[in-house]
Amino acid sequence: MTASSTVLSVSGVSRSFSSPVLVDVGLELREGELVTLVGRSGSGKSALLALLAGFDVPDAGSVQVAGLPEGVCPPWSTMAVLPQSFGLLDELTLEENVASPMLFSGGPVADAMARAADLLGTLGIGKLARRYPAEVSIGQRQRVALARAVAGRPKVLLADEPTAHLDHATIELAVRLLLDFVAEGSACLIATHDPTLTARAHRRLELKEGQLITAR
Repeated sequence: MTASSTVLSVSGVSRSFSSPVLVDVGLELREGELVTLVGRSGSGKSALLALLAGFDVPDAGSVQVAGLPEGVCPPWSTMAVLPQSFGLLDELTLEENVASPMLFSGGPVADAMARAADLLGTLGIGKLARRYPAEVSIGQRQRVALARAVAGRPKVLLADEPTAHLDHATIELAVRLLLDFVAEGSACLIATHDPTLTARAHRRLELKEGQLITAR
């Protein structure tokens, strides 16, 4: 991490498949920031998140995360990812799913489960902690995935449409959770179409046809 507290740095990133998807994208994400990435469907938002997460490799340019060597896939303790598919483990209860990043890294079980219970309560689903993903609604599963993403206090969180299945009141709970998360010194980049989330973010980035055209 640099003296300017930059936790994610992207320079000149381009990616093509049958046609260009991202063109010369550059951005920086700093500690304490909640930043939204907006743009029409097909503008390259999900493709950019995949590159930042290390799931894909750019044709040109560089991505550096929290001072790690370029090309190294960041561990979950450094960068957490919340995909549109949620990625929950069906065989684990909701609280076990939330606690899993801490448990897999060797953290104390009691602390991990207490943190999971607290986060589920904050998102209004504490009473469902012992249920399994198949036993709850898609919106409730999305809240579990969000809780899991912040549970281990990673330096960076990348989220793809994390409020798509939530109603207005629940979006407010999610926004407060994310703002508290970055206030502790982490950073969050969210691809979204949600105007409520974008209005509460510290900055907004916009992609249009693969190019970053605004940053405010």
